[in-house]
Formats: sequence, structure tokens, C-alpha cells
Amino acid sequence: MRTDSFQQVLEDLNGASADVEASALISNDGLIIASALPTNVDEDRVGAMSAALLSLGDRAGRELARGDIDRIMIQGERGYVIMTSAGEEAVLTIMAKPNAKLGLIFLDIKRAAEALAKLL
Repeated sequence: MRTDSFQQVLEDLNGASADVEASALISNDGLIIASALPTNVDEDRVGAMSAALLSLGDRAGRELARGDIDRIMIQGERGYVIMTSAGEEAVLTIMAKPNAKLGLIFLDIKRAAEALAKLL
């Protein structure tokens, strides 16, 4: 089943680095396709915000002549939220620790997004 495959990619992403705390695959309209989120995180809220932010970032990239965006990153005092497209249909969102090694995480995210896009 595809959902199991999505779930496995997310769990592999979370397990690839101790810095990655959570991940989710979200449709462009904000619905959770699969997630590896902590129980205290509201999946619906993550889905809606991720879809809205990716859409807004995409528009800002075009309007400000930056071209297609690779990722959107939010840095807060307790860590990062990083979003990237997973094909045309979905967005991959991850949450990472504040001292995360971003270069390695970006590489892991890119690999996971490519794997998820193939499954979609």
C-alpha cells in the first residue's frame, strides 16, 4: 500500500539524523498524506500551515524574481521548520532541533522528497 511506503520514507528521514524531530507529507491543499509527528502536534494545523506557507513562498519567489523556490525555512528559538515540494502534488515538512546540521538535513530532505515524489 502506498501509505505504508510514504510512512516508511518519513520514518527513515526521521531516523537518518538525530536532529530531525518530526516529518509529514502534506497535499498541496493542506491534507496530511502521511506523518511521523509527535502526538502533541496537531496534524491538521501542520498541514494547513505548510500548504499556506509553501504557496505564499512560491508566489513571493515569482513576484520577487527569485524563480522556483527550493525550500521554505522558519528558524525559531526551539528549532527549525523546513518545507520543500515533493513533486507537483505535495509538500514535505520537517521539524529539526535548534543546533541541527542544516547541510546534512537539506541533503536528507532532498532525497526523501525525491523518493516521495516517485511514490505519488
